[in-house]
Amino acid sequence: MAYATVEDVEARFSRELTDHERIVVENRLEDVEAMIKTRIPDLDEKIANGEISEQVVVMVEAEAVLRVIRNPDGFTQEVDGNYSYSMSSATAPGRLLIRDDEWGMLGVSGGIFTLRPYFKPPTRCIPEFPWWC
Repeated sequence: MAYATVEDVEARFSRELTDHERIVVENRLEDVEAMIKTRIPDLDEKIANGEISEQVVVMVEAEAVLRVIRNPDGFTQEVDGNYSYSMSSATAPGRLLIRDDEWGMLGVSGGIFTLRPYFKPPTRCIPEFPWWC
């Protein structure tokens, strides 16, 4: 069961959820918890020993689900005659997404990294490689 509840999502939303939305939210909360536990398999232990705040986990789960509820189809722009409305794809991408800053709050660092090859030279002289002697 997810740390965040339907009520946590609804409290952060600007209106009451419909019955259909409540069902979607319940399922999406389970999905987002699975996403988090994929990268933090010992999430429960880290919350229990205070390494990760349960309140932060609830917030991240609720916000990820809210992004889907606000824009389930992922529309970024709507135009009808003179009326035009646009929405940032970062704010409501239409899919379940945990942003990099949210991963950071959960203690997961991301970004660019460098792989450095390691070469251990031979410990004895090899005739084919006299420069190692």
